[in-house]
Amino acid sequence: MNENMPENTPQELKLADWPRRKAFEFFRGFAKPHFSICTRIDVTALKPALAQAGVGTVTLACHFIALQLANRLAPFRYRLQQGRVMVMDVVHGSTTVLRADESFGFAYLPHADSFADFVATGAPAIVGMRAGEQAFDPRVGDAAQLHFTTLPWMHFTSFTHARDGAFEDSIPKLAFGRIDAEGPADATRRWMPLSVEVHHALMDGLHVGRFVQGFEAAMKDPLPWLQGLPPA
Repeated sequence: MNENMPENTPQELKLADWPRRKAFEFFRGFAKPHFSICTRIDVTALKPALAQAGVGTVTLACHFIALQLANRLAPFRYRLQQGRVMVMDVVHGSTTVLRADESFGFAYLPHADSFADFVATGAPAIVGMRAGEQAFDPRVGDAAQLHFTTLPWMHFTSFTHARDGAFEDSIPKLAFGRIDAEGPADATRRWMPLSVEVHHALMDGLHVGRFVQGFEAAMKDPLPWLQGLPPA
């Protein structure tokens, strides 16, 4: 466990009181129980907000806001463990980082309440992994994560993740794509693909929709999030 990621003390969800219990029981036995939603997000306001905040990058801002939203939305903290649904106290980030030799590794991004604190730990983690200073360490046993990846080479319209069918992988996985500009010079909008893949036993399209709507709203006015004053 990374010293910057304190150990969770997850609580078991009481299935008898859960309105989704029947859906949980239906989907948990599927051979392919995950579903993915892919959309694109208007991120035109993000770079100007970062310049005003004076800290961080587009990549770190996207990860920070995604983690903030996931920690607010309880289903994104639900994990399957031996048939039980455990609720994580908090979830952190694990993101792929490309190295100079074209291999990749995983940088671990501890959740933080402020963007400045998130950058202070996340930026060195990414730089260190990019430089090859850290070992390839997937940490498959750590359920208190969101799995992220970034594909800056393509503006994708669909996405699926590799998963190991040998264990209950119920961790949500997100992908960010290449940001493309559209429209005339005096009214250019910048669009980023976003894929969200989740376990259907733990949540439905409604919950993913709430996450996407929250991300859309944050990207329309990102400065409060970057300055530590996100909407309640």
